[in-house]
Amino acid sequence: MAVMMAHLVADLSAETEDLLQMVAPLEASAWDLPTPAEGWTIRDQISHLAYSDDAARLAATDSEAFRAQALELITLLGESFPDVIAVRYRDLSALALLEWFRVARSALVGVFLSLDPRRRLPWYGPDMSAASSVTARIMETWAHGQDIADTLGIERDATQRLRHIAHLGIQTFAFGFTVHGLEVPEDSVRVELEAPTGALWAWGPEDAGDRVIGNALDFCLVVTQRRHLRDTALSISGATATRWMSIAQVFAGAPGGGRKAGQFARTEQRHP
Repeated sequence: MAVMMAHLVADLSAETEDLLQMVAPLEASAWDLPTPAEGWTIRDQISHLAYSDDAARLAATDSEAFRAQALELITLLGESFPDVIAVRYRDLSALALLEWFRVARSALVGVFLSLDPRRRLPWYGPDMSAASSVTARIMETWAHGQDIADTLGIERDATQRLRHIAHLGIQTFAFGFTVHGLEVPEDSVRVELEAPTGALWAWGPEDAGDRVIGNALDFCLVVTQRRHLRDTALSISGATATRWMSIAQVFAGAPGGGRKAGQFARTEQRHP
């Protein structure tokens, strides 16, 4: 178990470094550039990650305090509270935001390294395991990093860390339907993805009639709602798979708006 958590935390740290390489050299004015997330600038992307890291650490160290804080946020602000939090920290300088993120991420890593990966932790949605919490931090770092990369015109290499995000995409199959108030289908879906190494990542029964086939990058871009399905090369067959991919959502909260079709050109799965 310790090895599993150490591996997850190592991948989170690697994803963190990739993000820092993009934002650390930026001039202060660049932090106010608008990103593809409507209403959010680069600074909002970073403050969101720092705030969420502090929240995840609190959930792991004082679950009751976290529950009280989360209840207050959701009661007062509803599911739009991430937008309110973004506004709250817009007066921070770029230097202060960068330092906050670095300190928050370092503290999070320090806490989670010692946790049993099976331990249940509260969050803004259902409770999750400590391992899933770290996986969610990897996903959020990569997804918000994608918004920043798109803003700056940077093409990022696909890495093996995409497997964490792809697996989270599979795990949240039912959530994508329930968050839209839809009945969860009973049909199984076979997902076959080309890993950045060229290997096959697969989930679901081999004989399932519904299928999602393509590269891991495209799948991760869709389930994090960073690309519209039509701007990828994913091959989808079956009514359930088609519906799922149109509403897939790995992040907690209200249904996301996603990205408009045609907003981005298809992205090649570049390898390091």
